[in-house]
Amino acid sequence: MDKPDETPSYCPAPAAPGDPVAGPPYADCLACGKPTEYGVATPGVVLCPVCEWQDAERTACSG
Repeated sequence: MDKPDETPSYCPAPAAPGDPVAGPPYADCLACGKPTEYGVATPGVVLCPVCEWQDAERTACSG
């Protein structure tokens, strides 16, 4: 019997918005409105560090 080299992931990783920028202007968090570490031109959902942590806790696999 052939075994696959990789086990498929049951929880796909969310797309990361990009790398933090060195200085302003910063984008506002979509959840709480506080400044984030990402620039205003960053595509996708940008969250502040606190909201990113809380979102990761909510979406983490439990099994």
